[in-house]
Amino acid sequence: MKVFDVGGNVDDSGEYILGAKQTGSHACYLIYGIMKPGEKGRVLKPGKGHEEIFLAARGNFRVAGDLECEVKEGQSIHLKGDETCLLENLDDKESLYVISGGHSGGGHEH
Repeated sequence: MKVFDVGGNVDDSGEYILGAKQTGSHACYLIYGIMKPGEKGRVLKPGKGHEEIFLAARGNFRVAGDLECEVKEGQSIHLKGDETCLLENLDDKESLYVISGGHSGGGHEH
């Protein structure tokens, strides 16, 4: 078993993706994201053949696009395929989200 330092590897984009490169598996991936106070415009889009669950781990977010809603701390939304949304941090402090994703019934396509 290996422990992955997800939070310690966030890059300038504000995210770290734990996936096949680290795990050797194409079955699933995890995205750890940090957004600055009031930051907006981060794109949520699983892509063809993928599905994702977005979790507001710390803070509150607005989602606009194929889904329109506010996602409060502790709440989640489910995105499929080419559904595309823009994310906004509604708080005046740094917020954190986690996205878990994997392949949908259609299989593995990139």
